[in-house]
Amino acid sequence: MPNVVRAAIVQTAWTGDKESMVDKNVKYAYDAADQGARVMCFQELFNAPYFCQVQDDDHKDTAEQVPDGPTVTRMMGVAKETGMVLVVPIYEKEDDGFLYNSAAVIDADGSYLGKYRKTHIPHVKGFWEKFYFRPGNTGYPVFDTAVGRIGVYICYDRHFPEGWRALGLGGAKIVFNPSATSRGLSMYLWNLEQPAAAVANEYFIGAINRVGKEEFGDNDFYGSSYFVDPRGQRVGEPASDTEEELVVRDLDLDTIDEVRKVWAFYRDRRPDAYGSLVAP
Repeated sequence: MPNVVRAAIVQTAWTGDKESMVDKNVKYAYDAADQGARVMCFQELFNAPYFCQVQDDDHKDTAEQVPDGPTVTRMMGVAKETGMVLVVPIYEKEDDGFLYNSAAVIDADGSYLGKYRKTHIPHVKGFWEKFYFRPGNTGYPVFDTAVGRIGVYICYDRHFPEGWRALGLGGAKIVFNPSATSRGLSMYLWNLEQPAAAVANEYFIGAINRVGKEEFGDNDFYGSSYFVDPRGQRVGEPASDTEEELVVRDLDLDTIDEVRKVWAFYRDRRPDAYGSLVAP
């Protein structure tokens, strides 16, 4: 019997305040559930603008505890009501001065499974992330969920192949990459890197980007969210580059075994030959 998981990703534009942004994304979650989705991921920092376009301490006050803060607590309720696994990217406050770009993972019964904290933190014009976030310290967890083993990588992480591979070695079958990526050179990479990572690591990837211009800078987020399979092929069409969109696709997890029988990348790895990659 085919092992098919119906999965959802959503790209949205900033509404102007946290409450209405959460409300909008919750509505999309119920829409996805109505379409039969069993797992869903939202965009990077989904309940906020991408404030990293500026450096302003006031934005640090918007960080929340994970999982005990109001947003993740609400999404735990949504997961339980819809029966969906949810990946919830959020600005996390662990303690005073300990702030992370994180994603909470919630199982289909509403239980909190854990979090991933963004590992690689950029710091260039328009992406002043080191001002706001500490580098993640979770490693690359893979979560056992009602739809199988899933992983999370966040935005800038996608430029680093090591984490993609670590998630594959951990047994991930679907990896979500919530992002805030603007037009320019990165759009070319958006359509290159994640299909390549799906091929190299032989799993499905859900690539999520926000859409539109926001109040804190000139970045124009181009959406174009998509799913890609272990052969590097899109699962259906990508989302619009200008409009909000819910993307729901069927992911045939049996494809992973089929591909791994042809391309035995995990069998043929040579960890004994890679020492120079981690040498100080």
